[in-house]
Amino acid sequence: MTAPVSPRVLAGVGVGRRAVVGPVVQVREPVEVPEDTVVVRDGVPVPEEELADTVLAAFRTVSADLSARAARSSGSLAEVLGATAQIAADPALAARAKRELAGGKPPVAAVRSAVGAFIDMFTAAGGLMAERVTDLASVRDRVVAVVAGQPAPGVPDLHEPSVVVARDLAPADTAALDLRYVLAIVTELGGPTGHTAIIAGQLGLPCLVQVTGATSLEDGTRVLVDARHSTLEVSPDDAAVEAVAKRTEAERALEEDTAPGATKDGDPIDLLVNIGTAADAERAAAADDARTVAGSGLFRTEVLFLDAQTAPPVAAQQKEYTAALAAFGGRKVVVRTLDAGADKPLAFATLPGEENPALGVRGYRIGRIHPQLMVDQLTALAAAAEATGTQPWVMAPMIATPAEAAEFAADARAAGLAKVGVMVEVPAAALRAKEILEQVDFVSIGTNDLAQYAMATDRLKGDLADLLDRWQPAVLDLVAATARAGTELGKPVGVCGESAADPLMALVLKGLGITSLSMSLGAVPAVRFALRHHTLEQCQAMAAAALAATGPTQARDAVVALLDPTTRDLLA
Repeated sequence: MTAPVSPRVLAGVGVGRRAVVGPVVQVREPVEVPEDTVVVRDGVPVPEEELADTVLAAFRTVSADLSARAARSSGSLAEVLGATAQIAADPALAARAKRELAGGKPPVAAVRSAVGAFIDMFTAAGGLMAERVTDLASVRDRVVAVVAGQPAPGVPDLHEPSVVVARDLAPADTAALDLRYVLAIVTELGGPTGHTAIIAGQLGLPCLVQVTGATSLEDGTRVLVDARHSTLEVSPDDAAVEAVAKRTEAERALEEDTAPGATKDGDPIDLLVNIGTAADAERAAAADDARTVAGSGLFRTEVLFLDAQTAPPVAAQQKEYTAALAAFGGRKVVVRTLDAGADKPLAFATLPGEENPALGVRGYRIGRIHPQLMVDQLTALAAAAEATGTQPWVMAPMIATPAEAAEFAADARAAGLAKVGVMVEVPAAALRAKEILEQVDFVSIGTNDLAQYAMATDRLKGDLADLLDRWQPAVLDLVAATARAGTELGKPVGVCGESAADPLMALVLKGLGITSLSMSLGAVPAVRFALRHHTLEQCQAMAAAALAATGPTQARDAVVALLDPTTRDLLA
């Protein structure tokens, strides 16, 4: 008689709340291609004088493939794919590869050496630049595969609902996923606010990152992935599987509630969705026939810019903005002006050689170097507002001072935009929130970057994820300071970072005085449920308990202890 298999639990960092059970499918690692591989075309070795053109063509092929995938995608996925396509198209990479070839290296070695030099440079720079290392490695492996005539690395064909497991998952790999057959994503590397996590959230997939040992699991192994509890259980027993089925059924029932966002005693809060393109807006609006969300709290306009070699003209921008505003039929749409630089380079605007771009010319600061970008964007937004009869809420990212807020507000209002705000993602802005709000109509807190800058921790550094925990009391202090300023001045303060999608945190944010929460569409039902089962007074008590805690675990536990008992199984 065969002994039963004992469950084995691997810990990680969860993204999302769902739990699923399914077989493991491991992502293909890059094929081992010897550095002295002879490049062959039509069965014949490529002449030495044509090798440089062959390598450069491989970079172009990879860039074109990534661009095509970006065009077929939307939102965050399109954004990061476009950025990776820009990396493959970077003339500096191609020039370095040519120099390596001219120095006598064979093609495969030349590509690896060229990209490796940039990987070393980005790694040394740290911060958000280090985030691009995964994308650089993906570009390197894809170019090598094209040069050597090998299949590209990535996700194999899926034939049944599966849990996709990888050491790390580049955006291009994520774009190749057949979502009909993806139950969850699990990686050994990455961080809770990295590319994989953000894209998984957009796609509504439970995700675990930082799961040591995940890549040692054999294909076909049945696992239980629980994003809410940050665990992966190997070979779960029947009782665990049945519990997941019951939990899934209960979570689906939440979607039946389509009432506007509000607490149990009727205190309102706007529940909004994040979008990256007009197509995202149209999909969100189509999925939201009952108008269960109040609009969009974050329209990431940089998606339109990231895959372009030159700045999009005003007419092209106006067309995109008009379509997004029209999709929501007059509902609130908060538009973030160009948030590029650092991990989102622009071919036509990013400064080369910045030593620490995460602390450099990014977001609103790009206007110091390229002021016409902001002028054109505000012009296009004003034209879209006139065309639709809908006034967008326009906000600038990476604002650090009241003077910057005042400058942006003056420019936006001069362009004909009436509702003007800024992002609070720099601690200085949170500490001077009242002075900033005196200059603008509203603010929106980007909790991902706010945590990164407050905790001096790269938000994509997975092994420091504990410092970036959304429950860190120091970060909550900054959110609370901003919310107090809004309450005092009677002006809206929203949250559009990952914290907004956490139902427990949503209760705290409401208790702090936050007036709107923006998240992926799939996160809305659980957040709505949490709010509608707790009074404003309960939310305020939870906020006070979280702020009084000594650490993130204690803060979350304090809130769980105050939950309505009937909601604990679904929320805790």
